[in-house]
Amino acid sequence: MGVEDIADRLEAIADELGDLAFDHLRQATSAVRTSGAPDPADVAEEKRLTRARRAVEKAVVVLRRPTKSADDADTFD
Repeated sequence: MGVEDIADRLEAIADELGDLAFDHLRQATSAVRTSGAPDPADVAEEKRLTRARRAVEKAVVVLRRPTKSADDADTFD
């Protein structure tokens, strides 16, 4: 298994996290329609899942970035 395979798997995970976050957003929206206020737990979970999705997407970008040679490498990214 190579880096590209891992990046592909991470992209799929990011999609799944996005779907889960959207489900919680949909539940919060539905609660607003029925009770006038979203469930704070749904809002918090949507935010948490969105943060996780963004972190995974950043990992994909890092993995897909062309590697630098030892002469071109920065000490910090």
